Amino acid sequence: MTAAPAEGSLTIIIPVYNEEVILSANLGRLIMYLNGIGGPFEIILVSNGSTDMTLELAQQAQSSDPRVQAIALERRGVGRAFKAAARRAHYEHLVSVDMDLSVDLTFIEKARGLLAGCDLVVGSKQTGSQRRSWLRWLASATFISCARLLLGTTVTDYSIGAKGYRRSWIMPYLDRLDDDTAYVLQLVAWGRRDGARITEIPVSCEDLRRSKFNLLHEGIHKFSSLFLIWLIHHRRHSRP
Repeated sequence: MTAAPAEGSLTIIIPVYNEEVILSANLGRLIMYLNGIGGPFEIILVSNGSTDMTLELAQQAQSSDPRVQAIALERRGVGRAFKAAARRAHYEHLVSVDMDLSVDLTFIEKARGLLAGCDLVVGSKQTGSQRRSWLRWLASATFISCARLLLGTTVTDYSIGAKGYRRSWIMPYLDRLDDDTAYVLQLVAWGRRDGARITEIPVSCEDLRRSKFNLLHEGIHKFSSLFLIWLIHHRRHSRP
């Protein structure tokens, strides 16, 4: 599929897992915001392994608004969901957000403008403002410090939401991306290695919900992915 070049067009990607309580209201809020900033858009909701009414609500939204697409995946995995949405996207500029809309929606319009000259736009809670549990803040800060030490990157946010991508840039990497939460780390690391145009902007985030991830499992997975990326990079540069 070739991405359409329509001026100001956006594909909004939202992986969703058991979000029946907030999906309809927050989708309405998001559509109202997108209508307000103007330009063609589509919203791709990817239910990855939901066991409640999330998929049914997403399909109802698709039936009532042609700008909404619903994708059903049987297995969980936000990376798997992101890849499915990127393949389906009609537009060149992709913006990933969380269904709880915990990050200020103005990030979307800012990212759209920056993607005219960038491959990856990172919305950073660390350089902006955030209200989250101390445990999640500490885990993020520790991971960011390790990524800076091992990879030399200055990026300060590797979460799923509040990220903007040029579709043509990510497509060559797509089949190698992690099926779970490490795909943002991979794109930052590979983009830095390959000379991608990466920029970071501060965002405001309020997220006091209980995480839908197993934080211990997610932490182990992301840190092991970080070490693997570092190991491959180190071996390449240590060859005679």
